Amino acid sequence: MTLAEIAAVVDGRVDGDPSLVVSGEAFLDSRSVVPGGLFVAVVGEHTDGHAYAEAAHRDGAAAVLGSRPTGAPCVIVTDPVVALGRLARHVRDTVRPTVLALTGSQGKTGTKDFLAQVLATDGPTVATAGNLNNELGVPLTVLRADASTRYLVVEMGARGIGHIGYLCEIAPPDVAAVLNVGTAHVGEFGSREAIAVAKGEIVEALPAEGTAVLNADDEMTGVMDARTVATPLTFGLTGDVTWRDVVLDDLGRATFELGHHGEWRPVRLTQSGAHQVVNATAAAAMALAVGLRLDQVADGLSAASSASRMRTEISERSDGLLVINDAYNANPESMAAAVDTLIAIGSRRSRRTVAILGEMRELGDGAADAHRAVGRLAAEAGVDVLVAVGAPAHGIAEGASSVSGWTGEAHVTAGHDETRAWLRENVAASDVVLVKASRGAALEVVVAALLGDDAPQGTTDDPTKGEVTTR
Repeated sequence: MTLAEIAAVVDGRVDGDPSLVVSGEAFLDSRSVVPGGLFVAVVGEHTDGHAYAEAAHRDGAAAVLGSRPTGAPCVIVTDPVVALGRLARHVRDTVRPTVLALTGSQGKTGTKDFLAQVLATDGPTVATAGNLNNELGVPLTVLRADASTRYLVVEMGARGIGHIGYLCEIAPPDVAAVLNVGTAHVGEFGSREAIAVAKGEIVEALPAEGTAVLNADDEMTGVMDARTVATPLTFGLTGDVTWRDVVLDDLGRATFELGHHGEWRPVRLTQSGAHQVVNATAAAAMALAVGLRLDQVADGLSAASSASRMRTEISERSDGLLVINDAYNANPESMAAAVDTLIAIGSRRSRRTVAILGEMRELGDGAADAHRAVGRLAAEAGVDVLVAVGAPAHGIAEGASSVSGWTGEAHVTAGHDETRAWLRENVAASDVVLVKASRGAALEVVVAALLGDDAPQGTTDDPTKGEVTTR
């Protein structure tokens, strides 16, 4: 699009040559310039993207979308974030891919990764990178689509009522899924009921000819068919799309049968964790909703690889130590799933299990109780050693220690340095170690120490967590 065309779509004005063409993707980070792309200058609490606009242009960006002149060719608007959304909606309406959107308290990224790889077997597919699922990430995903794109897979997150409704205005879905309603971000919403209201906005956005994919096993999700004019399709143990005969191997990878309408096909996942069966089945339901065959879906799931870092990512050190890096994010439900994976791998390999657990954020007034509950769960599951990292997580150790009859050990550490020192003295090559916490706890540095790496694993600037900035 030319700058004149972009300005017309976003109700802006051109500072520079109106005939200049933007041929690349939109992007936010001047350190990762897209040649021919559009640099979106966002003003954050600490960083103003406009200060990096000229540098981005010198490094190959075609132009800038900003709120003031930058010295580079620019489309000037009142609010670059709103303008980015308008531009994405224009591209979506012009390209007309089949849009599959999903939300949920946990499992979004895993399900999205499964779905994208399954759909790619049927046609060109664009999907959310990582979990760029907010008012910046969703339009950036849409703007990666072009005339050849058949499927557009969009992960949508919410920090409040109305957020997902807004994202659906940017990328109106043809198929929409609500995976579950848990306690992640309950501190911001106030209750699970409020979270359900927000998540359900995704199915309210569907047209009558669309499909609402809902978790039949979640009491707050299964009833959302009343909030949509679309056709419901459920997944889960009691759903239309379901599974049976789950078997885990010695790395916790599931083999099972995937079923729909009385037809069954074998699936063998390459990702670890029994919870991946639920994610895979949700992805299967969404793929079936757009017409893929069950055998095609099953084969695609079996071939799918892990596409996102620090999510049940298993590494083996040269001496044999197994490390489960699940440090990207955490809430009570995902903590439970991670502990189950740790126990499954430890029992099958006859290894001592060590859980390095940090703070779960955004849980509101129930945070202390939630941390203690995770500790009790870990002890009841049979974790051998538990280390609670950082003062906010010390309740995990308290919870574990309160379980009568637990023969394991509970330790507390002040932070990264003390944790790494403890690991050097107390972890053996025959152990399997889980590392998990909310993203802000940055426990990837602990993973790096365990694996002997010089740099933290998977460290990225993530505009979907906390303050949104560009540079």
